Amino acid sequence: MRISDLIADFIGEMLEDTGGQTEIQRADVASRFGCVPSQINYVISTRFSPEHGYVVESRRGGGGYIRIRRVQADPAQMVMHTVNAIGDVLDEKTARAFLSNLVAAGALDAGSEHLIMAAIGDYALRPVEKPVRDMVRASIIKQMLTHFIQ
Repeated sequence: MRISDLIADFIGEMLEDTGGQTEIQRADVASRFGCVPSQINYVISTRFSPEHGYVVESRRGGGGYIRIRRVQADPAQMVMHTVNAIGDVLDEKTARAFLSNLVAAGALDAGSEHLIMAAIGDYALRPVEKPVRDMVRASIIKQMLTHFIQ
C-alpha cells in the first residue's frame, strides 16, 4: 500500500470517528508517517476535495490547522453543493468524480450518472473546439443537475 493511501485511510478513519469533521496539523501527520508535509497537502487535494464531497479549510502558521468536513446534506443540497463547486470550466475526469460522489451519496442514480456522462463526455463534445469544451461541459452539467432538483 502506498503512503498516500495510508494517509488517506488515516484521515478517513479520523473523519469516521469524529462524525464527519476533523482538524489535523500537517507537521504532526507528516511526522507520524515519516513523510514531508507537502505529501499531506497532496493527499488532501486529491482525496478530500469538493468533487469528493468534502470542504477543506486551512490556517497557516505555528498554530495552523487543516479542517476537513464531509458534506452531509439531503440530496438536493448535495446537488446544489456540486453545482456551486463546479465553476466555469470542468474537465471530463473531474466531472466523473463529481457524479460518482453524488451517486455514492444517494443524490443521483447510476442511470442518470451514465446519461449525464454521455452528454458531457469528450466524444459527445468533439464538435466543440477544445479551448471552449470544458466551459461547455461545465454549463451542460450544471443545467442537467439543476433539473434533477426542480
